[in-house]
Amino acid sequence: MGYDIHRLEEGRKLVLGGVEIPHTRGLAGHSDGDVLIHAIIDALLGACTQGDIGQHFPDDDPKYKDIASVELLSQIRGLVAKMGRIEHIDCTVVAEAPKLAPHIEDVRRKLGEVLELTDDKISVKAKTAEGLGPVGEGKAIEAYAVALVDL
Repeated sequence: MGYDIHRLEEGRKLVLGGVEIPHTRGLAGHSDGDVLIHAIIDALLGACTQGDIGQHFPDDDPKYKDIASVELLSQIRGLVAKMGRIEHIDCTVVAEAPKLAPHIEDVRRKLGEVLELTDDKISVKAKTAEGLGPVGEGKAIEAYAVALVDL
């Protein structure tokens, strides 16, 4: 299982699952702040007992500054491929805005491309926080992911 949360801030692009989503603010982070991919990376690493995203891509390493998270996911896919096979990814993104439903299929396609999986192996859902907490107040976006890996 993987989880991530990032603050929304002005002057950044909003990238979720490797897809740029039109919005007035983007996610803060050392990389592009893609919470969905970060949650997936942690889920994959956890399934393979390989630590977490911070161990592989430290946020104090300048080579990862503003890197596209799809690049990080591609590297992790290579690591996982040496150990086994990704069977399924299930994800949930929690955000008050923007509405993500129109972008879900693009996100699934992008993730499938990077992970070399067919669409039927990737589930992406969007929820709101019903106005509760920093996500509900529109200050952040969070994501959860579960990965099934055959080792």
